[in-house]
Amino acid sequence: MLTQVTLFRTDGQVVELPNTGGSVQVDAGAAIRRSCTVTSADVSLIPTSPTDQLAVYGARMRIARGLDFGDGTSEVIPLGVFRLDDVGGDPLLGPVALTGTAIECIIQDDLFTTPYRAAGTVSTAITALIQRSIPDADVIVTSTDPVIGSRTWDTGTDPWAAVQEIAAVAGAQCYTSADGTFMVSPLPDLLTATPAWTVAAGEGGVYVKGSRGMSAVGVNNGVLARGENAADGVAPVQWLATDDDSGSPTYWAGPYGRRPTVYSSSMLTTQSACRNAAQLLLAEAKAPNATGDFSSLPNPALEPGDVLRVIHPDGLRELHQVKSFTVPLEVGGDFPIATISARGDS
Repeated sequence: MLTQVTLFRTDGQVVELPNTGGSVQVDAGAAIRRSCTVTSADVSLIPTSPTDQLAVYGARMRIARGLDFGDGTSEVIPLGVFRLDDVGGDPLLGPVALTGTAIECIIQDDLFTTPYRAAGTVSTAITALIQRSIPDADVIVTSTDPVIGSRTWDTGTDPWAAVQEIAAVAGAQCYTSADGTFMVSPLPDLLTATPAWTVAAGEGGVYVKGSRGMSAVGVNNGVLARGENAADGVAPVQWLATDDDSGSPTYWAGPYGRRPTVYSSSMLTTQSACRNAAQLLLAEAKAPNATGDFSSLPNPALEPGDVLRVIHPDGLRELHQVKSFTVPLEVGGDFPIATISARGDS
């Protein structure tokens, strides 16, 4: 196993950090998907002077994990680009612990100091918000790009929450990929997406252990998305998205009953925009009805939203959608995966 931790100091120095452990946590349900903890024996990383502190405050880390093939070649997969938030440890003996948060936190912390107005399309509005805080940020939009109604946020509000509100108009989520690129993408459809990985028990498989459960707590099977924008002269519009899968335990017309929730935004100015937002929110609202928790051999290429084919020790086959996982940075570390929805697989 091979890990790479690269520190980009604010004074321009790029330092490869020898690490002794740690992990990268990835959670699609968190406002900021990725966070990390890295341990190192290098006690010189602990700032001891104002100059050291200036070089660390605002520094970034890039983390990757892969394989050294033993023949002079290697392959690594990026796990994230993080702002360094904390450095500490025993200044004589170590170890030193470094913690970081994916660079969405730079936007989240840059609160509006005056009222902020957004308009245009989803891509232009999101790009403007992100580059307001990170001028050289790369933003890739793979969702639709509808026009949004104008929206003004008050002084002191969270710009990253504003980004997510805009993305919802396109039925998408915004996050940074493992290489630090900002992505605006819809959640893959469990019913149609090609499985990204097979987690199988038995010889040659990667399945270590697993559990399965269901919960109705906080689960909605319908979302009514509504929009009204008097400032733009737009009449009220709405769309109700429901769980129309008759095989689902939360089927709208089934014994689960009707349990809708309502979402309103002045940026929703068409029925199409309301439909996109309602369908995105419905995927999240009904997802916890089936959950799975698995441990497998580590796969650093996994992404939240990926669809897994899981083959249990008894031969039961299911499709699961990834919600969160933790990638260890040391040999032998556990690799737990939590999923947000599941269905049978033929």
